[in-house]
Amino acid sequence: MQELDSIDHRILAALQRRGRMSNSDLSDKINLSPSACHRRVQRLETDGYIKDYVALLDPQKLGCPSTIFVEITLSGQADEVLEAFEREVARVPNVLECHLMAGAADYLLKVVAQDTEDFARIHRRYLARLPGVAQMQSSFALRTVFKTTALPV
Repeated sequence: MQELDSIDHRILAALQRRGRMSNSDLSDKINLSPSACHRRVQRLETDGYIKDYVALLDPQKLGCPSTIFVEITLSGQADEVLEAFEREVARVPNVLECHLMAGAADYLLKVVAQDTEDFARIHRRYLARLPGVAQMQSSFALRTVFKTTALPV
């Protein structure tokens, strides 16, 4: 893998803002020829700096305006307990993120729901049935102040 230079950083920053940008538009934006730009983007993809291209959907329009952060403490730290939990939580449709944490809780989940009733259903049907859970604490986000998917490059 090659080191990233300033042109690579500009490509990554531009694509994080507008992933559907054409190669022609991208090359204009970063002041590089289209063929050189295309080669660099291909290398960034091959080297794994660009993992994928996705559409960011509006949760309000899709009926999932509520964001809930769930802290989960497991009954133990044995590998089989962690693996069983991670395998099952990945199957819960409303869980957008699951992070193994250092600190008071073992995991932090980001969950979306229609409202409190919908979250109660998700909690009963999925979260309460996850293996190895000793304790769960949920916090509803009142408003999203800032949100980005762009990494600092």
